[in-house]
Amino acid sequence: MWTLLKEFLQFSRQEKKWWLIPLVVVLLLVGGILIFAANSGIAWALYPFM
Repeated sequence: MWTLLKEFLQFSRQEKKWWLIPLVVVLLLVGGILIFAANSGIAWALYPFM
């Protein structure tokens, strides 16, 4: 896992693709919210916003 993160950061530094970092962070956050919403009692409140 850490090697993947290190490789991604190295790629973005070499190729000057700094805009990819916020995109990946937002996608990870959305994925985390979806996982949290599926396993919690507040899923009924979060689904209209997804």
